Amino acid sequence: MLPRRRFIQLAAGAAVLPAASRTAMGSTYPTQPVTFTVFVPAGGYPDLLARLVGQSLSRRLGQAVVIENRVGAGGDLALEAVARAAPDGYTLLLAGTPHAVNATLYQKTNLNIARDLAAVAGLAHNPLVLIVAPSLPARTLPELIAYAKANPGKLNMTSSGAGNLTQLTGELFKMMTGTDMLHVPSRGAVAAHTGLMTGELHVMFDGVGSALAQVQAGKLRALAVTGSTRWKALPDVPTVAEFVPNYVVNGWLGVATTKGTPPDIINRLNKEINAALAEPEIQARFERFGAEPLLGSPADFSKYIADDTDKWAKVIRGANIKTQ
Repeated sequence: MLPRRRFIQLAAGAAVLPAASRTAMGSTYPTQPVTFTVFVPAGGYPDLLARLVGQSLSRRLGQAVVIENRVGAGGDLALEAVARAAPDGYTLLLAGTPHAVNATLYQKTNLNIARDLAAVAGLAHNPLVLIVAPSLPARTLPELIAYAKANPGKLNMTSSGAGNLTQLTGELFKMMTGTDMLHVPSRGAVAAHTGLMTGELHVMFDGVGSALAQVQAGKLRALAVTGSTRWKALPDVPTVAEFVPNYVVNGWLGVATTKGTPPDIINRLNKEINAALAEPEIQARFERFGAEPLLGSPADFSKYIADDTDKWAKVIRGANIKTQ
């Protein structure tokens, strides 16, 4: 039988092994390819952004960064896969606004990005633009608010789909302006734009990158952008906040990983991602996407996710938005 003192020494040594192992793992990271799990199909803006940053990250880490498109459940299949992965920094998630929304929108989900994953780094954020049918009499945001109040329930507010950020942005606008518009979801942005141009639909909050060409061609009228500052591609279009104080909405994308991943690995990834976002080529591509780099520490990005999750939870509950 071991003496009691020797048993305590051995037990204490065993207790620190996992921590020591994680530290050693962090000092040698990475020694194998990294999987970057993307929640949308190949070819869309989030996927292209992930591939762009992934290429730079691969060069900086000295390992391949493999894009894996895992689509389904509004982005939660990808989230679940990363949440269940080993906490070693070799499985990353392209996180985005849908994950913050889904935590409340899908009532049966047990997933919450703010709780179940570790934030690594922001990538990009982008405002939306409030566009209206050219036939609508309102030519400014104050005129739209006045018109909506004078005609409650008569304006059709469209979106790219029920529960989509394009709807939630509009619902928040209605709450903060005291207006009543009927939500009529469309099957994607193209269908929504067509409905606006024919006058069947009246109002939409859409991504700047999605709507910019139609606005610049004069086929749709832009009344405001939802960011905290005016958008450089639409310098004459005011922000919503210039007329509705504290109204700010941005869609966002970033990187998260499995909870329990060693902090030194997360900090290394954060450092390399922020360096990638400073590359002139990446900044130029972001501008074409209608996005801006979202820089900061892991703690900054964690707070950003938590705040956005809480913000949309209040809107979803307040507007009584439910999924089928």
